[in-house]
Amino acid sequence: MSYTSKILVTGGAGFIGSNLTEELVKRGAKVTVIDNLVTGFRENLEEIKGDFDFIEGDINNDNKLKQAVEGAEVIFHQAALPSVPRSVENPLETHEACVNGTFKVLLKAKEANVRRVVYAASSSAYGNQEILPKEETMLPEPLSPYAAAKLMGEYYCQVFNNVYGLETLCLRYFNVFGPRQNPSSQYSGVISRFVDALMSNKTPVIYGDGETTRDFTYIDNVVDANIKAAQTTEGIGKVINVANGDRITLNELLEVLKKITNQLDVQADYQSERSGDVKHSQASNQRAVDYLDYEKLVGLEEGLRNTVSWWKQSRFAI
Repeated sequence: MSYTSKILVTGGAGFIGSNLTEELVKRGAKVTVIDNLVTGFRENLEEIKGDFDFIEGDINNDNKLKQAVEGAEVIFHQAALPSVPRSVENPLETHEACVNGTFKVLLKAKEANVRRVVYAASSSAYGNQEILPKEETMLPEPLSPYAAAKLMGEYYCQVFNNVYGLETLCLRYFNVFGPRQNPSSQYSGVISRFVDALMSNKTPVIYGDGETTRDFTYIDNVVDANIKAAQTTEGIGKVINVANGDRITLNELLEVLKKITNQLDVQADYQSERSGDVKHSQASNQRAVDYLDYEKLVGLEEGLRNTVSWWKQSRFAI
């Protein structure tokens, strides 16, 4: 990937997209962002304002997307409606954003002779498989419309690679967290919601008994994996896990955050399990190591401390 060539980040005003855009700009890249600002925020890109091109628009809008894709060498496709509960409530909305949107990005990339698309896939594709850690060779078992939609995006990436020669890599993210993850959204990740509750004197909510496990991945690791995926000569057309490589229960996670925030007396509000939620999740990172030279730059506890520090300085700290 040449930093002097145009790089497109779809969903670049969102949580992951804005962190990726900022790092690319810091490295001197010529970046264009397209975002409809449904779940993204201009404020996420405030620190690099003027250093990149911004197109406000939906990837399902052909004219806006054509404008965004034209001249790009690499596309980081982050745009989505990234929520299992939201997809259960409104599956059509999720399908249109994640399946139709991804197909259109790939089609426009092919037409514009884009060299490579790095796709934000999801660990939700694995479903409730009992074998841990989860490896990319396992048969997918999606449990929610979101999981199915993101998996369909993987399949389209592989088809465009095999049939049209468009280079694609699909990165299956495992529970990404960190600065700019919006804690005010009911669809946000559990870490941002825990931090917001603990810092705002609210009761943290846990769905189920709290013994659900997750492999939480700090945002810096995901950004690094994306950039390496754009540069690698290996793993083209493959699906690759991007994760911390460990797992922790939600009960244990809350205890760690209670210590970091000095809110030791807080108790969780346990509510019914949510439809579509996976019980246990942990990734094997071996393929990422082999193909991307992936390494965990920031571990779980350091990432949690960084997230709490960001919250204190954010607009959410009222």
